[in-house]
Amino acid sequence: MAKKIALLFAGQGAQCVGMGRDLAERYPVAADLFQRADEILGRGLCQIAWDGPMEELTKTSNCQPALYVHSLAALAALRHVFGDFEVGGAAGLSLGEISAHAAAGTFDFASGLRLVQKRGEFMDAACATTQGGMAAMIGGLENDVRRLAADQDVDIANINSPNQIVISGELANVETAVGVSKEYGIARAMMLNVAGAYHSRLMESAYVKLEKALADIPIQSPRFPVISNVTGEEVKTPEEVRETLRDQVTGTVRWTDCMQRLIDLGCDFFIELGPGNVLAGLLKRTNRTTAVVSIGDADSLDRCCGVLS
Repeated sequence: MAKKIALLFAGQGAQCVGMGRDLAERYPVAADLFQRADEILGRGLCQIAWDGPMEELTKTSNCQPALYVHSLAALAALRHVFGDFEVGGAAGLSLGEISAHAAAGTFDFASGLRLVQKRGEFMDAACATTQGGMAAMIGGLENDVRRLAADQDVDIANINSPNQIVISGELANVETAVGVSKEYGIARAMMLNVAGAYHSRLMESAYVKLEKALADIPIQSPRFPVISNVTGEEVKTPEEVRETLRDQVTGTVRWTDCMQRLIDLGCDFFIELGPGNVLAGLLKRTNRTTAVVSIGDADSLDRCCGVLS
């Protein structure tokens, strides 16, 4: 593995029933993380992740910790096969940023899991007290989407790739923005099937609660660069970690900037950890020449063996 490797950690929306089961069946290091997660949380997270139903897994308070455990279990299995290889940098989409920090030793597995569990609960509570929505704007320039968001009083939630930007806010405002999007030069706009307005001002109550939760966990500087969603730059101190993880709840996920920063750091081989291959697809839209593989189950890990050897 002579390449300079970047790790990418999946975010909410990637979840699927059965996620991580075959990794746990084949790799004891992965099984151990799932078992520890159930013990730490005092509930059957494994059963929800592996058996569903999907409606239960999709709840923010379930899918966020399930994705955290699954991504780190995939990394543990990868390290079991290839050893403790050097990492040039990491980033995670939304909740995946917490997974990236756990991988970098910013905090231990248990602390990160408890933090993700609380984050999911805080965001569920914020969704329950607001009426929010999100929509993807595809094929428009960033300045045009920003003008639309300002005119309709919604927020920019995600800049996922040069031609995919997500808006978030009051449901009625988001629906109106979708309806008038073509007037702003946006090729296609579609509502997203989400419980609320993530990464917007409607998550303010979660922001306040998460700030308090972050103050209570031991945090140290990451062992390798972890790129912040909200700044697109490395975070280096415990104070920066707390600030950026807090700000991310209501701030814009600048995913395109995160990918470019990892490339600028010299990373030339990206490994997506978690269900599916959404992050690999977004990376290809940002930089078509960058090599990337996705590892979310035992079969995908097997397929990657030849590439990574």
